[in-house]
Amino acid sequence: MTGAGISAESGLPTFRGAGGLWEGHRVEDVATPRAFARDPDLVLRFYDARRRALATVEPNPAHRALARLEAAWEGPFLLVTQNVDDLHERAGSKRLLHMHGELLRARCTRCGWADRWSGDLLGVACPACGRLPALRPDIVWFEEIPIGLERIEAALADCRLFAAIGTSGRVWPAAGFVERARRAGAHTVELNLEPGEASDRFHEQRFGPASRVVTAWVAELLAGR
Repeated sequence: MTGAGISAESGLPTFRGAGGLWEGHRVEDVATPRAFARDPDLVLRFYDARRRALATVEPNPAHRALARLEAAWEGPFLLVTQNVDDLHERAGSKRLLHMHGELLRARCTRCGWADRWSGDLLGVACPACGRLPALRPDIVWFEEIPIGLERIEAALADCRLFAAIGTSGRVWPAAGFVERARRAGAHTVELNLEPGEASDRFHEQRFGPASRVVTAWVAELLAGR
């Protein structure tokens, strides 16, 4: 499982910065259904800027190391990311689940249409029903249900090795995955810049920049197979 810390080295900001702000905005003002209902233009401007910023960054060695691990791993493998960017895909990951949705997708709040979307959303009518305003980023905001929970639960129940990479351990239900993996008998590893809130639940911890610790961990795994 990966969180914002793995993409920070590519130049994307982590979700909560100093003072609990995200790019100068309170999370409550840009990442909840109520925020969108109250001020859709503000929310769309915010995510339009995030989408444009995504086009300026590239995957880093940690993203590429996980893609190499997936390609070499012969057994079941699932990469669950809390990130809405596409850096894992660009690095080559395929067995991937975006539990919080994808920034490069849009969906209509009126008719349910959804598809890939790379441009701005502000002032754009739904291509299916023509309504305006109707489009929103196809991502999971606070107070909404994450994507693919049944698939994740099934993977955790059969898990033998669980790694959490670049995640604070504050956001649920992802923060509870390590405990589910432990109950299944998995060896659990935290790879993080610093200890997360659930750090004491991991059998093994490695701290440092993701590009260094993830690359080294993957190299060890592949050398031991």
